[in-house]
Amino acid sequence: MLRRLYDWTMRLSQHPKADLALAGVAFVESSFFPIPPDVLMIPMVLAQRSRAFVIALIATVGSVLGALLGYWIGAALMDSVGQWLLTVYGKEAAFQQLSVRFAEYGGWAVLFAALTPFPFKVITIFSGAVGLPLPVFILTSIVGRAGRFFIVAGLLWRFGPPIRDFIERRLGLVFTVFMIGLIGGFVLLRYL
Repeated sequence: MLRRLYDWTMRLSQHPKADLALAGVAFVESSFFPIPPDVLMIPMVLAQRSRAFVIALIATVGSVLGALLGYWIGAALMDSVGQWLLTVYGKEAAFQQLSVRFAEYGGWAVLFAALTPFPFKVITIFSGAVGLPLPVFILTSIVGRAGRFFIVAGLLWRFGPPIRDFIERRLGLVFTVFMIGLIGGFVLLRYL
């Protein structure tokens, strides 16, 4: 089953609308969707290494625009949609405590979440809810998301064939490590 999913993702990465799909996934991941755009971005770069940096730019733009939606959810819809999302991610009770810390370190929190597997959408919503200055939010989102996606794209561009071969031969291991990172981000969120 894992092999079929991988093969399907590789085929999707070469589809004429793959760029649009990546932008859409990056957009929704930054505001409410739990699956990171790397799931589509990595196969796209492996399938089309010459477009690695264009693909990273598409992921960055989609992600930053989605982050603005997350910010708006926190700023305008905290009492309804924002509260619901915090409940989904288990942070409704910790909101006040986190708000105080976030007011002090908000820009750094956005940068950290943008660069790591930490659920970025939670930070985008917090940013709007606590009123992190919009220019700080936008700048740190751009720097963090561009850093993350361009580093991944650069590594895949430089080491593409060996990485692709490694992934294809050790698909189970790669999937397990990816899931540990993804789940680890949510576990980390639970204990912050």
